[in-house]
Amino acid sequence: METKLTLKLDKSVIVLAKNYAERHHRSLSRLVEDYFKILGSDEDRNHDLSPLVKELSGVVSVKDIDNLDYTSYLEKKYE
Repeated sequence: METKLTLKLDKSVIVLAKNYAERHHRSLSRLVEDYFKILGSDEDRNHDLSPLVKELSGVVSVKDIDNLDYTSYLEKKYE
């Protein structure tokens, strides 16, 4: 059952949202509905990640990164 919802938003936010919806070939109502569904779900938040990102997730752990090596890399890069 569909029910009407009235929202008060800043005009500039509405313009941005409408432009986004148009670029993605969706209605603004559909975007809001999808967002509310995400808010209400207990599912893993990784569902918006691309397959490549999902595949690469966890390949490198934080303990695999040597902070001194990375610091040295940045110092050389921005000299």
